[in-house]
Amino acid sequence: MDLIPDFLYNLLLKQYGEHLTNIIIDGYAQKRPVTLRANTLKTNTEHIKQVFDSMHISYQEVSWYKDAFILEKISEKEIKELDIYQNGEIYLQSLSSMLPPLVLSPKDNENILDMAAAPGGKTTQMLALSENKAYITACEKNKIRAERLQYNLHKQGANRVNVMIKDARFLDDFFSFDKILLDAPCSGSGTFSIFDKKLESTFTEDLVKRSSKTQTDLLKKAITLLKPGHEMVYSTCSILSKENEEIIKKFIDLKQIEVLPIDSTSFSNATLLPVSIAGTLCICPSALYEGFFVAKLKKVAY
Repeated sequence: MDLIPDFLYNLLLKQYGEHLTNIIIDGYAQKRPVTLRANTLKTNTEHIKQVFDSMHISYQEVSWYKDAFILEKISEKEIKELDIYQNGEIYLQSLSSMLPPLVLSPKDNENILDMAAAPGGKTTQMLALSENKAYITACEKNKIRAERLQYNLHKQGANRVNVMIKDARFLDDFFSFDKILLDAPCSGSGTFSIFDKKLESTFTEDLVKRSSKTQTDLLKKAITLLKPGHEMVYSTCSILSKENEEIIKKFIDLKQIEVLPIDSTSFSNATLLPVSIAGTLCICPSALYEGFFVAKLKKVAY
């Protein structure tokens, strides 16, 4: 298979079979439209619609998220020139990456940990979903990425977020959280483009192994820090079971967590890939969506 690295093709073929693998590769070839959400920390969705209408910017609404928009006839570059972008009233974000905060469903006064927060799209979305009433601790181990996170939080008006420049794997165990979002670093196997000339050299067996090790360590720490009986979301922009089901299954087998089923019927316009753990969600790369995996988990209370 010349379009993607042989190693990736063989992984997909083994996991999904030839028919679905070809659908995935077709998804890698798509150029997706601009997607964004209204930042309700600063504005409301109706105002953004009025701005788009006044500027004759055509948009589609998203059935499962009232604050999300799909813009097909404008570029990101053009969007970034708009006042509503400059002042943080909208946030450019893929549809798939909007799912984990929605599944986590942050509420008033909940103490929430975002374990790998930069650049801050999901962090600010979680605060917006809680109507600016949750408390969020956002971790980012890389200083430059943490500065970008701080910039985005300030721009979006997310003032109830405490940024820690720290690898979340090494957080002190005395921390305790009501909810946790672990959008884990991954191989990015759901977001590839067949037009990426560097793909052959950047997507390697070693990358998947290293990602899997980091994901396991992060999930282990997340379970330690989550209050018993409380919920977390584990997500990646990978469609490989090695980074998804196989990671959470380790802890299900240890009886430390259980899966809370996600209602996939809400996302009727997304192509879903088969999963080996019922109730989890794996979205196929397509013309609208990046490949993405989401699992809602509950810490077993002893």
